[in-house]
Amino acid sequence: MIRVKNLRVPYESMHPLAEIAAERLRISPCAVHGVIVVHKALDARRRRGAPIAWVYVLDVAVDGERSVLAHLRRDKEVGSTPTEEPLSIPCAGVGVRRPVVVGFGPAGIFAAWALARAGCAPYVLERGQDVDRRTADVARFWQTGVLDPASNVQFGEGGAGTFSDGKLTARSTDPRMREIIEAFIAAGAPEEIRYLQKPHIGTDVLRRVVKNLRAEILRMGGEVRFGAQVTDVEVRAGRIEAVVVGDAERVPADAVFFGIGHSARDTYAMLHAAGLRMETKAFAVGVRIEHAQEFVDRMQYGAAAGSAQLPTADYAMTYRDTAGGRGVYSFCMCPGGMVVAAASETGRLVTNGMSNYRRDSDTANSALLVQVNPQDWGGAVLGGIAFQRELEERAYRCGGGDYFAPVQSVGDFRAGKTGTRDFAVTPTYAPGVRPADLHGILPAECAASLARALAFWEERVPGFGAADVPMTGVESRSSAPCRIVRDAATMESVSAEGLYPIGEGAGYAGGIMSAALDGLKAALAFLGKIQ
Repeated sequence: MIRVKNLRVPYESMHPLAEIAAERLRISPCAVHGVIVVHKALDARRRRGAPIAWVYVLDVAVDGERSVLAHLRRDKEVGSTPTEEPLSIPCAGVGVRRPVVVGFGPAGIFAAWALARAGCAPYVLERGQDVDRRTADVARFWQTGVLDPASNVQFGEGGAGTFSDGKLTARSTDPRMREIIEAFIAAGAPEEIRYLQKPHIGTDVLRRVVKNLRAEILRMGGEVRFGAQVTDVEVRAGRIEAVVVGDAERVPADAVFFGIGHSARDTYAMLHAAGLRMETKAFAVGVRIEHAQEFVDRMQYGAAAGSAQLPTADYAMTYRDTAGGRGVYSFCMCPGGMVVAAASETGRLVTNGMSNYRRDSDTANSALLVQVNPQDWGGAVLGGIAFQRELEERAYRCGGGDYFAPVQSVGDFRAGKTGTRDFAVTPTYAPGVRPADLHGILPAECAASLARALAFWEERVPGFGAADVPMTGVESRSSAPCRIVRDAATMESVSAEGLYPIGEGAGYAGGIMSAALDGLKAALAFLGKIQ
């Protein structure tokens, strides 16, 4: 096939891609036998009056491929389609003790998936519940404010990403990403994730997908246990020997993959007490801001906003606060979504954002985060956890002590007052919100940086930081507060051979795809070691 890159097509075009490709290749449409979309991205920058356009990479099957390529040999955007080799997963040898996978979020799922494909029959231990029971537990929390610390937005099948926008974006160009995408599609994700620049499947579709991935792991010989929290590890002479479940059940193991997620604070403490080398790391904290989705569409698309040919718009905002020495940025932006209660500990309140696949809510939300670093908590390995907990306890108290979240308008926040209830959009957080001063939750330095960022963004995008825009707090779980140190080559803990820290909770990923890739790579490293 012939690969055509950088093919710009006006967003409103209704012409078949085969015709567009034929025109680009200067051949008759009759000579085109098939078109495969390899990549599709929206360019909505509208610079110098340029129209909004889809930008494609296409693979095109044509008559007389050689002559077409010869005719366009000087065209840098046209060439032969490169050959892509499928992922090779070696089979495990006879006598290999079944590996243990701790945690069934993206990293754990794809570690188990690769191990099961290799014939290792992985044994998965997940502290939370299966996605159906977990969804019911979360719905009850949002309706009543009754939290189950063992089954919530953070813990359970699929990990924290199960209750999110389901973004499948990643900065990595690792070819093994294709295998993960294909596994998602085989499990029920839409085929468009194969080529969209910003693929997402939404929390509603993702819940079905993780169930189907579990079924595939079981079909290949794996086992998954829910409600099975690992409470201790046994390390002898620098090697992992066993894990302990529920303070009682010993599970011998030569290889353990720890994909615990960024909120497993008790597990971090246990591993630290067991002598594993860990280090503190920077992360970010802040609030959730909400706008009318119509405003975001106009902000990005101008007069074209509302077109059925355009996706629900998103945004990315950044600001370098030179006065405070901190970066401020939007994070986990959820078009057409809602702000959700994401607590996992009693007496501590956390927010997050979520969207369904259709992104058809009238409200957009995003975290606005301010960078924090080890100097903010004295540099202790687990100091970032204590820092997060303090903010979450303040938010819980400011909201009234019943998981209602503190909310404040941008105008009140910048003016240092509270009480406004007339918001541009109705805050979507459930169980509910109460007006409060977010300055009483965020560290003073972070609040000052956020206020300056809001002023900066309002100057450049009028309405983004308008006085009546609501902000809900606190967003404190943007990434892991510490890292479990591992060897770069083997991916094993530097303190315990056979223990593989993986994913976002281990401090080596951020988001569904990068965590999934990390789990897959660790499994492959293990399989390479035992060959």
